[in-house]
Amino acid sequence: MTEFSELFIGGRRVTSTAPRIIEVRSPYDGSVVGTAPLASHEDIDRAVDAARRAFDQGPWPRLSVEERIQVIERFHALYEARSDEFARFVSREMGAPHWFTQAIRTLITNQSHAFFKAARSYPWEDRRDGFPTGKSLWLREPVGVVAAIIPWNAPHQVALGKLYPALIAGCTVVLKIAEETAVDGQFLGELFAEAGLPEGVFSVIAADKETSERLVTHPGIDKIGFTGSSAVGRRIAGLGGALLKRVSLELGGKSAAIVLEDADIEETVAALKFRSFPNNGQVCVAQTRVLVPRHRQVDFADAMAAMINEMTIGDPSAETTFLGPVVSERQRLRITDYIRQAEAEGTRIAVGGSGMPDGINHGSFIRPTLFIDVDNSSRIAQEEIFGPVVCMTPYDSEEEAIGLANASDYGLAGSIWTPDAERAEAIARRVRTGTVTHGNAAIDLLSPFGGFKQSGIGREFGAEGINHYIEHKTIAI
Repeated sequence: MTEFSELFIGGRRVTSTAPRIIEVRSPYDGSVVGTAPLASHEDIDRAVDAARRAFDQGPWPRLSVEERIQVIERFHALYEARSDEFARFVSREMGAPHWFTQAIRTLITNQSHAFFKAARSYPWEDRRDGFPTGKSLWLREPVGVVAAIIPWNAPHQVALGKLYPALIAGCTVVLKIAEETAVDGQFLGELFAEAGLPEGVFSVIAADKETSERLVTHPGIDKIGFTGSSAVGRRIAGLGGALLKRVSLELGGKSAAIVLEDADIEETVAALKFRSFPNNGQVCVAQTRVLVPRHRQVDFADAMAAMINEMTIGDPSAETTFLGPVVSERQRLRITDYIRQAEAEGTRIAVGGSGMPDGINHGSFIRPTLFIDVDNSSRIAQEEIFGPVVCMTPYDSEEEAIGLANASDYGLAGSIWTPDAERAEAIARRVRTGTVTHGNAAIDLLSPFGGFKQSGIGREFGAEGINHYIEHKTIAI
């Protein structure tokens, strides 16, 4: 068990003003994985005040960009040396299967190098001719003190996706981590301090809803970067907007995989195993709506059902496990409610359903479920379930498939499955979503990532990700 009894504020451990300790328990067997303190309102004030002083008076924003990158690169080296340890810890903490945490481990490495590359080519200063006369100097300066608020499903990857661009830009940051994963984020504070981040620049806090709102509305916060549900995103947007804070939101998804009539069933289903059920279905970009030609639905459903039936379900730390438990009993009950309602409405099930998986009698497990012949307007097809539940909906024409994909309040990700690259691109251009892949193509970490509609505001990764943490200044010469 890993125990943290003190908060990490401004680069050092301090005692909370109102000590409350949260136990983080494994959703697999209920054992205590670790403990960490929950922040009080006064602790939020201390963290923001430290960040404010570090930004207004400290050296960090006044270092060169290259000097800041070098500190972050030292952190990255320290993190890489312990990345397997961290991956295994997150697996125990929130139930992510070993294969997924190892994949995230690789993603963090690639994401980090992509940010270093983007930062070194970013136009931090631009001298140009003015109009109608003169010259001007265009500066990109740090936005200020950032509240970075992250979820529990891929905690280190999401945290670093905000911390790297914010810190490289010269901002100071208060990282608010989820209660479900209140322990793993503590390691980030320790490593950034070891890497040489100056005093006050970085704090890590876990907090409940009320205390988190104190952070969002704190007058010392200039910018809020949030990843999480659309419901919470709307609340943060309202609170931040009322105070004219800069806000970027990476929110939920209900992504559609459009399977065309020439797609190979075996190859497509093998890929959708990882696209539709990653991290026990708890990924915002999961392809949870599979749109198939009506005349091929039976064949695709049979193939997907066979794939699901072959999934190994159990201990998330085992290398042979494909699906572990969802993050908590509360999450299990929420997902089960969706499945039971669809069952009660008579929605057809190809495999799965409510109840525990066969042979499992403990832990927060969900039977991986495939609904078929699903009405695209139904609750299970429209709302983000965030679990191992997939809806298959038939279509009769390419035009209808595009319409079904776009008939959603979300627009985060999606995919087109066909061997015809030109046709895939033509369809992708018409799908209203932030990222579309042709089949199993990898997402480009130097390109902007984010959502249309209720899937968010703003973009992450590459130069566009840095843009959210800078302010523009023009000096007329």
